[in-house]
Amino acid sequence: MNDRNFELRNQRKIKIMALDKKVKATSKKWFSQTYKHEYSYHFRWLGRPIIQYPQDIVALQEIVWNIKPDLIIETGIARGGSLIFFASLLELIGKGSVLGIDVDIRSHNRKEIEKHPLSKRINMIEGSSIDEKTVKDVYSAARGKKNIMVVLDSNHTHDHVLKELEFYSPIVTKNSYLVVFDTVVADLPQRYFANRPWKKFNNPKSALIEFLKNNRQFRIDSEITNKLAITAAPDGYLKRIK
Repeated sequence: MNDRNFELRNQRKIKIMALDKKVKATSKKWFSQTYKHEYSYHFRWLGRPIIQYPQDIVALQEIVWNIKPDLIIETGIARGGSLIFFASLLELIGKGSVLGIDVDIRSHNRKEIEKHPLSKRINMIEGSSIDEKTVKDVYSAARGKKNIMVVLDSNHTHDHVLKELEFYSPIVTKNSYLVVFDTVVADLPQRYFANRPWKKFNNPKSALIEFLKNNRQFRIDSEITNKLAITAAPDGYLKRIK
């Protein structure tokens, strides 16, 4: 089987799987059962906790390899695994940098990120991702870059994510991606977020839906959600088409 036939067969299988109600139900149940065990915290990328699901890590890798961005902007740094992940891909590609934003970059995390062998491709901004100064600094860093990708993974409340979408969507270049993480909050039991400000109808998914009502430059890349089956970002992979 040649590459073209392999890909066509793969696409057919993905479409069939996406219509399989048993697969959807099983995936949802599995996600819900493992979430309470902090499943996404169990993995590292080149030594740093990445706090992502393996399926989403693979999806992000495919996107980065295909579009080969000059700049990847990520809101939410945590322990820095995602920054290292993106930097490692850009190192293989041979170009590009990662800009991480977090309201509180803990000193021990900053130290580990800065001493990592891939730190040369990483820059960080400490501040709220929706603060006027932060946004201005991000736009300054993006100036002159021809291919830009944005990943939103900080505060997961509706208002915060909606502002991030409004502020950072113009930076995303055509045919690149704006990825909204933790849209899965809308599908999980409310008891999981008892101590969080986000909830069933106040989350990244509700913000994404409102954003797309007034924005025709992006569309949901449903094939990514369909082929992953298990993802923290269902319908959260937005491709810029205009």
